[in-house]
Amino acid sequence: MRKRSSHKKAPPPVSEAPSSRRSTYNSKRPGDISLADLDPPAAYRPIPLDRLEEEYNKRHANDDQLFKEEYETLPQKLPHSHDAFSLPENKVKNRFANILPYDRARVVLSTIEGQPGSDYINASFIDGYDVPNKFIASQGPRKETVSDFWRMVWEQNSATVVMVTNLAEKNKTKCHQYWPEEGVGQYGDISVEVTDVVRLVDFVIRTLTVQHLQLQECRTITQFHFTSWPDFGVPQSPLGMMKFVKRVKASNPDRAGPIIVHCSAGVGRTGTFIVIDTLIDMMAAEQKVDVFGCVARMRHNRSYMVQTEAQYIFIYQSVLEHHLYGDTELEVANMHRYMHKLHTKQPGSNLTGMETEFKNLTKIPIEKHHMRSGNLPDNISKNRVLQVLPYDTHRVYIPAVPGLRNSDYINASFMNGYRQKDAFIATQGPLAQTVTDFWSMIWEWKTCSIVMLTELVEKGRDQCTKYWPDTSSTYRDVTVELYSIEKHQDYTLRTFHISNCKSKDQSCRTVQQFQFHGWPDVGAPNTAAGMLDLIGQVQRQQQVSGNGPITVHCSSGAGRTGTFIALCTILERVKTEGICDVFQTVKALRQQRPHMVQTQDQYNFCYRAVIEYLDSFDMYANFK
Repeated sequence: MRKRSSHKKAPPPVSEAPSSRRSTYNSKRPGDISLADLDPPAAYRPIPLDRLEEEYNKRHANDDQLFKEEYETLPQKLPHSHDAFSLPENKVKNRFANILPYDRARVVLSTIEGQPGSDYINASFIDGYDVPNKFIASQGPRKETVSDFWRMVWEQNSATVVMVTNLAEKNKTKCHQYWPEEGVGQYGDISVEVTDVVRLVDFVIRTLTVQHLQLQECRTITQFHFTSWPDFGVPQSPLGMMKFVKRVKASNPDRAGPIIVHCSAGVGRTGTFIVIDTLIDMMAAEQKVDVFGCVARMRHNRSYMVQTEAQYIFIYQSVLEHHLYGDTELEVANMHRYMHKLHTKQPGSNLTGMETEFKNLTKIPIEKHHMRSGNLPDNISKNRVLQVLPYDTHRVYIPAVPGLRNSDYINASFMNGYRQKDAFIATQGPLAQTVTDFWSMIWEWKTCSIVMLTELVEKGRDQCTKYWPDTSSTYRDVTVELYSIEKHQDYTLRTFHISNCKSKDQSCRTVQQFQFHGWPDVGAPNTAAGMLDLIGQVQRQQQVSGNGPITVHCSSGAGRTGTFIALCTILERVKTEGICDVFQTVKALRQQRPHMVQTQDQYNFCYRAVIEYLDSFDMYANFK
C-alpha cells in the first residue's frame, strides 16, 4: 500500500483577491520595485502609444543598435538572496545552475515531514500590470519535480498553465511530460487526466481534470501549450503569440490563483509571454508601454527574465502589432453590424472601414531579402510573375535532379491553415518548363487535392499551361493518368492516378483536381455560393484521402489563391469558435507569401463569403 504523505499546512496563496487588487505600477507595496528605484535613463522611460512606432523604428535602425544598448542596460546580477536554491538537497531540482528564484519571491510549497527542502520548487511570483503575483514563472518540470509542480498548481489554486516550449527541441529534452498521454497519471497525491485536446496551428489547448487523492477534491485546469516557437531565436511574426496571449487572458477565471508560465528554464520565453500580457493591460490603462521597466522589475524576482536581445525586440514587435492593428476578432453575431461599419466612411477620413483595413494590409513590407532562391539566375525563368516569389523561409523544396543546379526550386510556398501547419501549398499556374516540377511536388508532398482557380486563357492571355494529360503521360519520374472527368455547376472535377517509377513501394495514388470556373476575369465572384460549395467538396476529399497539403493555384499563385486559402481558414474558425478575423488571417498569409489576397475586391469577397455562409443558417447559434 502506498504510504500516505504527511504534510504540514500549506502557506496561504500569495495572490490577492480581486477586490484588493492594486496597480503595481502606480502604487507601492513592501518589496515592490518602482520606477524611481530602477532609475532608468530617460530614453528607456515609458513610451506614449502615439510615439511607439517612431520609437520602434529608431531602435530598429542600424542593425538594432539602440535595441542592443537598451537591452544591455537592464539590471543583470542582483544582490538578492537565493538560499533555498543553493541548499544541497535542492540542487537536483534545478534544471540550470544559474536560474535563480530569489528568496524574496520564490513559491513556497507545503513541507513534507522527513523530507528536507520539500518546500522548494524553482518557481517565482511575478506581478501583472494591476494584479500582484498574477503569474508564477517556473522552470519546465524535471522528472524529479513533476509531483512538486502539481503540488504547486494545487496549493496556489491555479486554473491555467501556460507552456511555452516543446518537450524536446534539437534532440534536447526541454521539459518532462507532466501530463498523461492517455488514461490517468498519478503524481504524488495528485492525479491528472486529459479530458479534451484542441489542436490549432500555433498552440494546443488541453483540458485537464486534476484530483487531490487525499482531499478527494477535483478541479479543472486548462493548459495552453504554444508549439510554434522555433528551436532558435523567436517567431518570425508576433501574430501567433498575440492570439495565444489573448486566448489565455480570456480563459483564466477571475478568482483563480496565479497563472503558471513555464518554458525550459522559466525565464526567456516565460518572461516574454508575461511582459506581453502585462503591457497589453498597461496600454489599455495608460496609453503607454514600459518594456524596459517591466523587464527590470521582473528581474528583481527571478534572474535573467527575458533572456535574449531577440526576445526583448520581439516584445516591442508584439506590442507595436497590438497598437497598430488592435483586436480585429469579431463574434459572428455582430457580422452584419460590422459590415455596415466597413462600408461607411470613417470619421475624419475619405476612406471606408474596408478601404482602411486593406490599406493597412498593403503597408506590410515585402521581404525581398527573403526571396533569394527565386531570384537566382537558374530560377528566374521558372517564375511566372517576378513580383510573386516564395519567401525562402516558406518555400517548397522538390527533389533535386542530379547535375542540375538549383533544381530543387519551384515557385510554391507552404501556408498554414487554422489547425494545421503547412496545410496548403500556394503555387503559380505551371509554365511549360515547370510542369515536370509541379508533378514532382505533388508526388513528393503527398498532395491528393489540387484546386485550380483560373482558366488556361483569360482575355486572350495565357494564365496557366495545361499541365495534365488527356490520357496518360510521364513527367520525369511521375506518371499521370487521367481517370475521369465530371462537370459540376461551378467546377470541373478531374481524377488522376499517379505513380512514381522510383518509388520503393510502387504505389499508385489518386489525386483530384477541382477547376473552379466561377471567377470572372476582373474583380471577384458576385456570389460566394459556388466557392463555398467548392471548399466543402475539397474538405470532403481531404477526409477521404488523408490530410496531405492542398495544392492551390491561380495564375500567379497570390490573388485568387490567397483568397481561397484565407476563406478555408476563416470559415474553419467561424465553425469552431464563432469568431471571424479576416484582417489577421490575410495578414498572416501575406507574411508567408507576398501579395496573398491581392486586391480590395478579393478582400471584400472574403467578408461577403462569410456573411453568405452565416446567412445559410436560420440562426447563427446553430451554424456549427
